[in-house]
Amino acid sequence: MANKSLKSRTRQDYPYILEYRTRWSDNDMYNHMNNTIYNQLFDSVINAYLIDHGLDPATSPQHPLMARTSVDYFGSISYPAVAELSLRVNHLGKSSATYEVGLFEKNVKGIRAVGEFVHVFVDRETGRPNVNGMNSILRQSLEKILVKSLKGKI
Repeated sequence: MANKSLKSRTRQDYPYILEYRTRWSDNDMYNHMNNTIYNQLFDSVINAYLIDHGLDPATSPQHPLMARTSVDYFGSISYPAVAELSLRVNHLGKSSATYEVGLFEKNVKGIRAVGEFVHVFVDRETGRPNVNGMNSILRQSLEKILVKSLKGKI
């Protein structure tokens, strides 16, 4: 997706939002959040959503493995700001999900960063995708935040 369209994202483009209070240690020597923290936050909001919707990281028969990640940065954020991590699913495959995470600063207009994160769901015992795809609980949970305008194109 082109940077211009990502940069125009608003909070209303995302059906799930989680707040995160930045920490002093999130800042780097340039006094803004270090780029590695963005990926940690993207991973955290995705897993928070999955856990809230039935995934038990220790026991679920299927679990996600990160396959790919990328980030487009549009503005910095730094401690003591509160980040709003906004989540949606852009594509839902047989055994995979492509998430989009928008990072906003609370009470500030405009998006700070957009990340894309791809999970492949694998069986706990084999470490491979199930031939039948992801289980119905995972699929139904992810369909709740699947972008409606993209549903017909998948």
